[in-house]
Amino acid sequence: MDAMMALVQSFEALAERDARLAEAALEEVLRLVPGKRAILSGRFGERPAIFRFYIEHAEDYAARDWAELQRTESYMSEGDYRVNRPLAHVPELGLVVVERVPGQPLMEVIRATERAHRADFLPSAAQWLRKYTAPSEELTEVRLDGWFKRIGRGMARQRNGGLRRAEAAVLAELQRISAPREAGRWRVAISHGDFHPNNLLADGPRLTGIDTGGSAKLPIYKDMARFLSHMARRGLIPSGEARFGVDARGLDAFAEAFALEDVERRVWLPFMLGVEVLVRIEAKTLSAARIRKAEAFYDTLLDGLRDIRP
Repeated sequence: MDAMMALVQSFEALAERDARLAEAALEEVLRLVPGKRAILSGRFGERPAIFRFYIEHAEDYAARDWAELQRTESYMSEGDYRVNRPLAHVPELGLVVVERVPGQPLMEVIRATERAHRADFLPSAAQWLRKYTAPSEELTEVRLDGWFKRIGRGMARQRNGGLRRAEAAVLAELQRISAPREAGRWRVAISHGDFHPNNLLADGPRLTGIDTGGSAKLPIYKDMARFLSHMARRGLIPSGEARFGVDARGLDAFAEAFALEDVERRVWLPFMLGVEVLVRIEAKTLSAARIRKAEAFYDTLLDGLRDIRP
């Protein structure tokens, strides 16, 4: 909390003498990741706003996010698939201010919808991502070394015995299905970086992506895998039909939105689902129910991987 107080005091001191912040006000702490970033709500003039302070590499990260927000806002400011509007960049505070948009996190909306219609939201989520990545997509050579290094670091942190055994089996399957394609090519694009359903705000038919700014070029299948596995880890399969441990209609929605070729649909998207399992370690403090859901997800994913004949 001392770090938060220091941020607020620095903001208020600058606001007293800097025209950029003359009509800005902080209101509520939404999230604090110690040593990394703080997210607060407030107002920027008459507009509700989100204030994102970076603590680690503050100026660099804020500049990166600001540039990415301006890039995407240039083609995602209208229609049903949008990003929230960038309002201000204050490098000396490691601060980026964006418009606070109306809407509910998409996963909350899906859970609150009657079961027969939960999967209806998945095509729109896939179309949002397609619009986001389209301008930066390109075909490049497959590079796997970095992904397997990340997998190794993730697996080294796993403390749950049951999940650790499942992860070893998943890793073996990822090595098997990717080896014959290592000399091939795959699509990459500037990614969202943390594309899960609660980073899409739903307001009627409109979806607004938040927490954007990752700005790294990654295989396009990584964001798809993040979205689908985030729900699956929590036992949410909107259509009621699972494939590779995640929602089958969700897989089809992304495949259709991106016009995935056979190898992308059959190898690289399942590969990235496996990567998500192995790099995003379940917290040690998770409840027994969440661990059971994760184990069920891992088991179904493993069954699907074993069926792949690359």
